[in-house]
Amino acid sequence: MDGQNRGFNTNIQERVLNPPSGFLMLFVNIFGIIAASIIGIIGLVFADLTNGISVLLIFVSMFLIILFCIFFAGLKTVKPNEALVLTLFGKYHGTVKKAGFFFVNPFAQAFNPARSSVMNAQGQVTSIGPKTVSLKVNTLDNQKQKVNDILGNPIIIGAVVIWKVVDPTRAVFAVENYRNYLSIQCDSTIRNISRLYPYDDMDEDGDGIVEKTLRSSSQEVAERMKDELQSRVVGAGLEIIEVRITHLAYSEEIAAAMLQRQQAVAVIAARRKIVEGAVSMVEMAIEQLSEKDMVTLDNERKAQMVSNLMVVLCGNKEAQPIVNSGSIY
Repeated sequence: MDGQNRGFNTNIQERVLNPPSGFLMLFVNIFGIIAASIIGIIGLVFADLTNGISVLLIFVSMFLIILFCIFFAGLKTVKPNEALVLTLFGKYHGTVKKAGFFFVNPFAQAFNPARSSVMNAQGQVTSIGPKTVSLKVNTLDNQKQKVNDILGNPIIIGAVVIWKVVDPTRAVFAVENYRNYLSIQCDSTIRNISRLYPYDDMDEDGDGIVEKTLRSSSQEVAERMKDELQSRVVGAGLEIIEVRITHLAYSEEIAAAMLQRQQAVAVIAARRKIVEGAVSMVEMAIEQLSEKDMVTLDNERKAQMVSNLMVVLCGNKEAQPIVNSGSIY
C-alpha cells in the first residue's frame, strides 16, 4: 500500500462524524428567532419609559437573531450513498457518511473539488453541482483513441470503466480533481496495456500456437487493465469495479491492408486443411484398391491417379469427368 500511495498525501486520516439530528436545531432556530424578535419589539415599545433597558433588549435581540441565522448554516442534508467532507478554517474537520438531516459546526464548509466549473457572462468561474461526494457506482466512458499494438500496427480502442469512491476523504484531498485524475490514468493505462499485445494472431507459420491478442483475449486484457488502473488510483480513494473494451479496430490507414492479410491467412489455413484431407483420402483409396485387388497399378499410374484425385479434391470448381471407353493404357 505504501508503494501504491507514493506521491499521495496520506497524512490526513478519515474521521467519521456522527452529528445530531438537524430537525431539533431547526425548531430551536425558528423559535429562537421568533423569541428574539419579540424581545426586540418589547424593547422598542418601552423605549420611552426605560431607555437603558430598551437598548439592552434591542441589542440582545439583534445578537440572538444573528446567532440563530448563523446556526442555520450548520444544517446539512446528506443523501443515500453520499458523503459530506467538511473543512473548518482550512483544516479537515470530518466526514459525514450516513444519510439524513444533521446539524454540524456552522463554520464548517463542504469540500468537493470535483464539482463542475462554468464561466458566466462576466468571465467569472463558478462551481456548480452538489457539494457532497457521491459514493455511487459511476461509469467513465473513455473515448476512442489511437494506439500501437506490440507489432506497431495502429489500432483504435475504447473502453468503459466502472468505478466508485470508497474513501471520500482521500479522494478530495489526495488529488486535485479525482474525476479528471481517473480519466487521465485510464487513458495512460489503456495505452500501456494495448502496447503489450498484438491486435490479432496471424499464425502464419501454422504451428498452432495461439498467443493472447486484443481481439481474442479481450476479457483477459480488460482484467489486466483493471488491475493496473486500480494500482494507480487506490491512493486517491477510488475502486475500479470493472473495465470493458467497447471498441477495437484497425486504424483507417491500414484497415484495408490488414483485412486482405487476414483473408489471405484464412485462405491459406483453409487450403492447408483441404490438402491434408485430400492426402488422407487418396491414401485411403489406394490402400483399399490394393487390398481388394480391384486394379493393379504401377508407380506411374499411381502418380497419375494421385494427381487426378488431388485436382478433384482440391479444386475450387466441380471436376468435369472424361470417360475413357478404351484401355487405361
